[in-house]
Amino acid sequence: MTLLHEPHHDGSPLYVDDEAPATGWPVQVRVRTSIDDPVDQVWVRTTYDAEPTYHPCIEIARDEQAVWWQGDLPVHNPVTHYRFLLVAGATQRWLTGAGVVDHDPPDAFDFRLSSHPAAPDWARDAVVYQVFPDRFARSGAADERETPHWAVPAGWDDTVAFEPHDPHTPLQFFGGDLDGVTEHLDHVAGIGVTVVYTTPVFPGESNHRYNASTFDRVDDLLGGDDAYVRLATAVHERGWRILGDLTTNHTGDTHEWFKNPDTQDFYCFRPDGTYECWMGHHTLPKLDHTNTELRAAMVEGPDSVVARWLRPPFDLDGWRVDVANMTGRLGAVDVNHDVARAVRRTALAERADAFVIGEHNHDASTDLDGDGWHGTMNYSGFSWPVWSWLRDPDSPARAFGRPVPVSRRPGASVVQSLREWQGRYGWRATTSSWNILGSHDSARIRTLTGSGAVHRVAAGLQFTLPGVPMLFAGDEIGMEGVLGEDSRRPFPWHRREAWDEDTLATYAGLARLRHEHPALRRGGLRWAHVADDTLVFLREHPAGSVLVAARRAAAPEVVIALGDATLLLTTGTDGDVSGTIPAVDGPTFSVWSI
Repeated sequence: MTLLHEPHHDGSPLYVDDEAPATGWPVQVRVRTSIDDPVDQVWVRTTYDAEPTYHPCIEIARDEQAVWWQGDLPVHNPVTHYRFLLVAGATQRWLTGAGVVDHDPPDAFDFRLSSHPAAPDWARDAVVYQVFPDRFARSGAADERETPHWAVPAGWDDTVAFEPHDPHTPLQFFGGDLDGVTEHLDHVAGIGVTVVYTTPVFPGESNHRYNASTFDRVDDLLGGDDAYVRLATAVHERGWRILGDLTTNHTGDTHEWFKNPDTQDFYCFRPDGTYECWMGHHTLPKLDHTNTELRAAMVEGPDSVVARWLRPPFDLDGWRVDVANMTGRLGAVDVNHDVARAVRRTALAERADAFVIGEHNHDASTDLDGDGWHGTMNYSGFSWPVWSWLRDPDSPARAFGRPVPVSRRPGASVVQSLREWQGRYGWRATTSSWNILGSHDSARIRTLTGSGAVHRVAAGLQFTLPGVPMLFAGDEIGMEGVLGEDSRRPFPWHRREAWDEDTLATYAGLARLRHEHPALRRGGLRWAHVADDTLVFLREHPAGSVLVAARRAAAPEVVIALGDATLLLTTGTDGDVSGTIPAVDGPTFSVWSI
């Protein structure tokens, strides 16, 4: 059964004339309905200063399959929420961001338009590559550096310490550095990457460096400021971008601000002299963003940390903000959105096309109105639904942030989750957020799926569903890890036989398709067929559309009345189709142009 008969609207160019309309002017919005599902009237409902108002839509086109309706949506508030009322005789339904419902739903899943400027084009069109510097690559200079006093030295092939109770886990030191990253940019180029994002490079007494001791320089163990300049320069010479990683919520307890009595009020001290810290870790004291001096030092103005690193000689193109969801929040205090706005305002003052993305691993919807973070690391709206569809029941991969493994779910449940999160975040925030299958904080996707074939299906979804694909270095060769710290295994440059070459080729092919087809970067999303083991969808764009079929197991043929389609990529045996997607005998991911 096809789902293409369902009424449809999303925030893509086929359905919305302006994704960042100015307030005070209407924007034209469109709905597609099916000839086989007659509709008599369509109204767009919005809210004017929180009061519902209704505006008629008129039929503007009709063919043998569809009827197109168009209406003027008033844009009065900075963020405009709207939905469509579909009338057929005595029947009324609502079309929302989460789909069609036959009851009166809450506004949580309304479509939304933000009048604030969108994320820069380069960030929305990107393929992002995350590097954990200590484990990616060692340059020759790394051998000349002494192991720091806090560290436990390890050889590149040593087993990673990863259990939370093991004191060696944050201290095990493999000695990767920034020149090592620069030396391997040809590999990164080969898989179609356009943005390099490294976890923190500031000094900190751990291998992860999220416990910074200063924000004024790059850790000498990584090669210092000069090595960071060399990396940024090499990235920019290729026409790419580079993002830094900044923790605005906390520092390390060795940070110069924390140790200086004159700046200790930058932190959240309790009346008894103790201090707040991140999740009970005393080495990570929490910053107080109600303090104006701290705000000036960290996030506001040209002398702030946010601003300085976006200027020469480093020229960062923006920031990934660590634990952005917790920044500025403590009990009854909540200045989180103020901080997000400040970071964005400061970054844009330095670079007109700067990008800021916040880490947030549950519901980030209230933080994504368009004037703060451009998007989020989309764990809830992408990672967990995809994990739940593709998880091997016998996988040793541990859940991220929950006490039990992610449940294995059928296709219909997964699509409902994807729809709800897309509706909750809004189209623009979804397309600006990162589709991540894993990161330095989670299990590896290869371990979760248990096989290369299913891993490649996951990669296909990462590159073809709305959002920006972010790879954690090593995903492309099938590296494994049962949880975040275990996923930080050193990259096996010297053991090419350990690489999964089929998966490497799949990532390169998917990146090529994303760069070549605007539909995969800016196109709409219409679900065509959903079964327990099969997901089929369309990415539609005026410049051309693509059809995507993902199968997690053997599956029968799917009949889709779309005419001829030309195969662009497959991880199985699919060929060109004419109305029928062939049956498969195992996990397969395929993309066609239509």
